[in-house]
Amino acid sequence: MIALEPFLLDGPNGKRLRGDRAVGNDRQILFITGFLSKRWGNKSKALAQWSQERGWGFCCYDVRGFGDSEGRFSDYTLSDWIADAKAVVGSLESGPPLTLVGNSLGSWIAWLVAQNCPIVEELILIAPAFNMMGERAKTISKDRLHDWQVTGWMPWDDDPLHKNWPLSWKWVEESEHYWARTFDNPRPVKTTILHGLEDSVITSEGSRRFADELLGRHPGFPLDLKLVPGDHRLSNPEHVELLRRLVVGRRE
Repeated sequence: MIALEPFLLDGPNGKRLRGDRAVGNDRQILFITGFLSKRWGNKSKALAQWSQERGWGFCCYDVRGFGDSEGRFSDYTLSDWIADAKAVVGSLESGPPLTLVGNSLGSWIAWLVAQNCPIVEELILIAPAFNMMGERAKTISKDRLHDWQVTGWMPWDDDPLHKNWPLSWKWVEESEHYWARTFDNPRPVKTTILHGLEDSVITSEGSRRFADELLGRHPGFPLDLKLVPGDHRLSNPEHVELLRRLVVGRRE
């Protein structure tokens, strides 16, 4: 078994990223978390275990402003979290080829990072939240949208999970900016999208539209869209086994 070691990386504003890494052979897995998710959960634990069993490298981290990393949440936007992912990828460049496994917003960040990082040879995107904040802005009431633009701040939702984590309107502007360039000359990284058909938080229709647009513009792109029953939150053994097969199956 390979040992996980904690690491710290300096961010552009001097605040440090905190994560865990295991050095391995042949392959590395980097897990990028979803919105308001810490680095250690069901998915990262499973990925770390599968990597350790095969002697691969594994890495996960918390974004600046959340979890164990430094900084205030309100000081960061999508561009900062993309910069965090790039910093972690940069720290892994001396190792073997890298597979990025993203979850929700982390999937879109993984896609964007992979476009100019040659070490990334594969993407596995779980319930990707493409243009997450731009899409959110289209679904809320006109009054709430107006308040968000005027005050400059709004939580994703008013439920207990989200209400204490306000987002600046800059999140929407940056999200739309990156989305507008998503299909421009994409680097042909092998990409698998795994999305539950009953996912009510990030619906599978977004993944379907992404696949249709990408393959419509770039018919030869190596994309595999897997729409599966359920919401794919790794809440049952079938979902865990499906992700395991995607990650390690063809290398066994």
